[in-house]
Amino acid sequence: MIPDKWNINTYKIFIEYLISIKDEKYKEFHSSIVIDSKYEMIGIRLPKMREIAKDISKTNIEEFLNVAQDNYYEEVMIQGLVISYIKDENTFYKYFKNHIKKIDNWALCDTFCCSIKLVKKYENKYFNEALKMALNSEEFVSRVGLVMILANFVNEKNLNNIYETLNKITSDKFYINMAEAWLICDLYIKFPNETLEFIKNNKLNKFTHNKAISKIHDSYRVSKNDKDYLNTLRRK
Repeated sequence: MIPDKWNINTYKIFIEYLISIKDEKYKEFHSSIVIDSKYEMIGIRLPKMREIAKDISKTNIEEFLNVAQDNYYEEVMIQGLVISYIKDENTFYKYFKNHIKKIDNWALCDTFCCSIKLVKKYENKYFNEALKMALNSEEFVSRVGLVMILANFVNEKNLNNIYETLNKITSDKFYINMAEAWLICDLYIKFPNETLEFIKNNKLNKFTHNKAISKIHDSYRVSKNDKDYLNTLRRK
C-alpha cells in the first residue's frame, strides 16, 4: 500500500491504509503508557511502522516528508523512522531539526534517537547539537539531546563533556530527569570508575541522583557488591 509517488491524494490513501491495519487492543495498551501527547493514536505496533518506513524509504523520501501531516502519533513516528534512512547529511539535518519540534512524548523521542545512525558518522556536529539540546528548557528537546547522547555518543573521549552537561541541567521535569538517570546508568556500565566519581560528586537533584542509582541497581551487568555500595550513596 506504499505509493510510488507522493502527493495529497496518495498520502490520503496512505492514511486510510494505516487506519485499516489498526489494532484496538494495542492502541488501548500503548495509549496508557504514552500519555499527554497532542497526537491521536491509531494503534499500530512499532515493528510494523518500521516495515512501513523502510518501504517508504525506497520511494522519494523528501516527497513523502514534504506532504506528510501530523494528525496521528503513527504519522510522526513513521516520519522519524523515514528520516533515519536519509543518507545525505545536509538533507538529513534539515528534516532532523524540523522533526524535533514535533516530538512531545518519550516514545517518539526514544525511537527516533535510537534510529538515526547517521549522526555517528558526523559525531562532532551532532554530539555538540545533543549537548546543547540537553540543556534546553523544553522537556522533550532536552530529552532528545540526552537520548541521542546515550544512543550514539557514550565513549571515553566524550565523558567529561557529558558529565559537565549533566551537572548543568537544573530542570525537575520528569522526562528529562528520567533520561538523565538512564544515561548515567549506561555510563556506569561502560565506564564504572569514572562514573562512580561523578555519582559521588554530582550536582543532580535528589530524584535524578537516586533514580540513576536505582537504574544501575536494576542492571544485570553490575555486581552485587557494586550495587550494595551504590545504595550507600543514595540521598535521604
